[in-house]
Amino acid sequence: MKQRRSAVPDQTLDEDLLRWGKVLRIETRGRHSGRPRRATVGFVEAPDGSLLVAAGHAEAHWALNLMAEPRCLVERQGIRLEHDAVRLDGRDHHAAVAALIARYGTPAERLGSGPAFRLVPVVPSAAA
Repeated sequence: MKQRRSAVPDQTLDEDLLRWGKVLRIETRGRHSGRPRRATVGFVEAPDGSLLVAAGHAEAHWALNLMAEPRCLVERQGIRLEHDAVRLDGRDHHAAVAALIARYGTPAERLGSGPAFRLVPVVPSAAA
């Protein structure tokens, strides 16, 4: 009898990697549904404190959602903060992809074909 592989181990691994700070979770607003959508992605922290992320292909739903609505929630090691996504082009795109490949190794090499973003923390206004 062949055993079916459960999705639970993958979810557990995602949760462990998230807790250890190896990945982050982005919550976007679905561009069609308007519902919250979550994706676990690799990242690199830039010197200015922003976070660099890139999609592995042009049709990645989380990336398309960010292009439609740049405001997102980012969960990193149990802390959730609002961020604005700024799409990267040209040299900035290539630099982000190179940094992600350097951090994660060969599994990240397919990143060049999808959009890349700088996630900038939203600073609360003094009036808030």
